[in-house]
Amino acid sequence: MTSLGDEIYLLRRKAAGQVEVYDVISYRLLRRLTVPNAGAFYDMTSCQHFLCLYICDPAVKCVHRLDFEGNAAMWPVNDKPRSLSVNADHNLIVTCRADRKIKEFSPCGDLLRDVTLPDDVINPLHAIQLTNGQFIVCHGRRNYPIHRVCRISSDGQELVHSHGEEQGSNIGQYDVPNHLAVDDNEFVYAVDVGNRRVTLLSPTLDYKRQVVSCDQLKWQPDRLCYDVQRRRLYVNDCKFNDGMYTAGRVVVFSV
Repeated sequence: MTSLGDEIYLLRRKAAGQVEVYDVISYRLLRRLTVPNAGAFYDMTSCQHFLCLYICDPAVKCVHRLDFEGNAAMWPVNDKPRSLSVNADHNLIVTCRADRKIKEFSPCGDLLRDVTLPDDVINPLHAIQLTNGQFIVCHGRRNYPIHRVCRISSDGQELVHSHGEEQGSNIGQYDVPNHLAVDDNEFVYAVDVGNRRVTLLSPTLDYKRQVVSCDQLKWQPDRLCYDVQRRRLYVNDCKFNDGMYTAGRVVVFSV
């Protein structure tokens, strides 16, 4: 899920490769886009500068790019991409979970660099690069002991700040921090899947408050998107049965 201009884009995990486009005011379905040569989808982001969408496809280890004119392109990542974001230079940041790497690509798909994360950042799930070059990274997985949100140096070598530690449900703990959003003041929103909440952290990753609690959700939050212009937080609320998505909706919060 991502927003671009006056539209919200919702990625459907189905074989037809559909992206649903909704009006940001009325939430009315406007059209559907098809991603050619799609294998499987996992995450999506948008670039306001180039007016395009990026979709990661772990099945064929690639990234798809779609623009407003219907042009489509794809390029290899050579790792399974887990999640995406766009940095201040309008380059694509790809998080690769298995190899604990962040890869930066140009808008044309040229690999600019890859960053190996510190040894204790196991199972990175999402990364966002800040304007100073540092990264906000969330990591953790079921049956893994450490679940955190971290601020990491631009070269990937130093852990600057962190929030969370052992997996748990108390304030200051996470149960799979799966996805992130950063506002224009670099406050961090972190989806906590197992605890069914969204946590707000300061730029130095100090705990501020829960911006979404479990009683505001029907199932489990999975992804989120922050609309800076309208100060809206869009949260995916998904139902899982036997490891499969069986239902879902998007919940909108003013923040």
